[in-house]
Amino acid sequence: MRLEPFIATRYLFARKQKSVVTVISWISLIGLMVSTAALIIVLSVYNGIGELTKSLFGTFDPELVVEPARGKTFHTSDIDYHALRHADGVEAVAAMVNETAWLTYGSNQAIVRLRGVDDNYGAVTGFDTLVTADAEASDLPLLYLGGEIYYTLAMRPHSNMPAAVHIPKRGTTAIGLTMDQAFNTGYALPAGYFFIQQDLDRQYVVTDIDFVRSLMDYAPDEVSALGIKLKPGANARKVKKALAALHPTLVTVKDRHDQQPLYYKIFRSERLGIYLILSLIVLISTLSLVASLSLLVINKRRDIFILQSMGLTRQRLRGVFRAEGMLICAVAVVTGLAIGFLICWLQQQFGIIRMGDGNFVVSAFPVAMRGVDFLVTFLLVMAISTASVTLTVHRAKI
Repeated sequence: MRLEPFIATRYLFARKQKSVVTVISWISLIGLMVSTAALIIVLSVYNGIGELTKSLFGTFDPELVVEPARGKTFHTSDIDYHALRHADGVEAVAAMVNETAWLTYGSNQAIVRLRGVDDNYGAVTGFDTLVTADAEASDLPLLYLGGEIYYTLAMRPHSNMPAAVHIPKRGTTAIGLTMDQAFNTGYALPAGYFFIQQDLDRQYVVTDIDFVRSLMDYAPDEVSALGIKLKPGANARKVKKALAALHPTLVTVKDRHDQQPLYYKIFRSERLGIYLILSLIVLISTLSLVASLSLLVINKRRDIFILQSMGLTRQRLRGVFRAEGMLICAVAVVTGLAIGFLICWLQQQFGIIRMGDGNFVVSAFPVAMRGVDFLVTFLLVMAISTASVTLTVHRAKI
């Protein structure tokens, strides 16, 4: 072992009389350790919440969506639907028609986003798993409403009262016209509700695609979009590129990032904000390390004089205290990463921290650990600590 690291190790770990310098050194180590563990824990919980939210979006949004390049709809007969259906990586395809509608139920009303879907929609998205059904068998089309819409319209379980769905007629405006002239109206029975995500719960109503087509005067093969489920292990980016190449002028293909661009931009921005805020906490934690090294230099004046008498240069003496600071940083960071991993693992396995009372999708805070977070945290804390140690030792009067 080189002389500088050896002396630094003795200063930190050797048995010695307790002093203010020793206490401050261990306080700085514990501060960095806690900051590192906190960074891992917060990022892992945020990852868990993000993955949970994305999985909830996945129950409503298909993995890939084929939409018209121009206009609101296209006909499946205008594209090579067979080639799309049997493309590599494609497991199932569902037809969808989306339209804004005016929904009335008794004296209550709401403007909603109506999504007509075919029988494959549940297989493509997993939507069926989050629907709470409360209607009896009926000859009327069925409506599955976002939870906020369901309660806004004061709907009741097992009610036989239908809701009226009004959609403006194509090529007309409501000004100066009667209801029958301005709107196509149909009746459907509220069949259940779903809770996925707040924006979806207060906007969307899902029903049969043929019912929406009849209200829109659409052809039997006219769709707003085709939802696509990928086979297990399929590369979404490659499949997206292959499908887009089939009809580059007629349709566009969107993945989930394209379908919810605002959510993913906010998610990335918030994640960056977490790094910046916790980096500031780490920087504050290094102040105790700066104080520890400054006091150590003052406290070791006698040792410095002896080492200089033995022939150590000023640069090598600074190396001793630099090694002391880096040793504190390394021990703190590694221990903090281990503690963060242990706490996150315990939360994953046993759900120690609960969500509290209420109607939550999960009972405990979700956690998702990622190797890149451990690597970035290690590099970030070590970089901040190294800069603080180097500047402190350089300015020390040795």
